[in-house]
Amino acid sequence: MHASILHILNTTKTRIQTLGPHKCPGSLQTQFEKRDFISAVEYAKAEGRVPVIAEVKPASPGKTFREVSPVAAAELAWEMEDAGAVAISVLTEPGVFRGSLENLQAVRKMVCLPVLRKDFIIDRMQLEEEGSDLILLIAGVLEKELGSFVELALEKGFEPLVEVHNREELELAMETVTKIIGINNRNFETLKIDLGTTEELAPLIREYDLDHGTRHIIISESGMNSAEDVRRVIQAGADAVLIGSALMESDSVSDKTKEFVQSFCWRE
Repeated sequence: MHASILHILNTTKTRIQTLGPHKCPGSLQTQFEKRDFISAVEYAKAEGRVPVIAEVKPASPGKTFREVSPVAAAELAWEMEDAGAVAISVLTEPGVFRGSLENLQAVRKMVCLPVLRKDFIIDRMQLEEEGSDLILLIAGVLEKELGSFVELALEKGFEPLVEVHNREELELAMETVTKIIGINNRNFETLKIDLGTTEELAPLIREYDLDHGTRHIIISESGMNSAEDVRRVIQAGADAVLIGSALMESDSVSDKTKEFVQSFCWRE
C-alpha cells in the first residue's frame, strides 16, 4: 500500500480516537429519507445521459485544487446538480484531501441529489458521525471486515458503495450484499491511474450477475479527464462514472460536468 494511503489510514485512526467512546442515540439516518441513487442512475441512462457522480474534492495526494468551505462546497454541488450530475460525492477526510463533515452537511442541505460520503471508513463509530445517502467502503482497507461493514451501513440507512482495485478485492465485494461496486482506476500501491482496470473488472461483474441472477451498479472512478475517457469505461461495462479532479481543475465546474454528462448516449 502506498505511503500516502498508509499515512491517511494512520491519521484516520487518530481522528477516530478523538470521537471518544460516546454513541449517538439511534441512527443519524433517521433525520432524513435516503435518496435513491440506483433509480437516479437508471433514469439518467433511460434519458440518454451519462450518470455522473460529481465530486467536491478540495485536494488529492500531492495536489491541492482549492480551499473549500462549507458554503463553497454547497455552491459547487449546486452547480454540479444544475449541470445534470446524478449524485454528489463529498470528501470528508480532512488531512490529505482537506475535506470535512461540515462540507458534507452543507452539500446535503443544498442539493436534491443523493450524496456520497467519501472517506476512509475503518471504524463503526464513523457511521454515527453524519448522515449521507451513500457511504464509501474500500475493500482493500476493510478486507475481511468488509461484509460486516456493508451490513452495518445498510442497517444504519446508508447505501454502501464498495470500492475495488483488483480481482482479489472484487471477489471480496461479490461476497457481500452490496448493490453498488466502484472500480477505482488508481492503483493503491503506486497511485498510478489505468482505465484498463475498469476494462478488466467490469466484465467480471457482468458475468457474475448473469450467472447468479443479480444486478450490480458499476461505477468507474478516477482518471477520467475527457469525454473519450468516459466513453471508454462505459463501453467496458460501467453504468456510471465518479469524477473529481477534472471538475475541480476546470475553469467552469458547470460546463465540465455538462461535457461529461453529454459524452455518451445510451439510446441505440
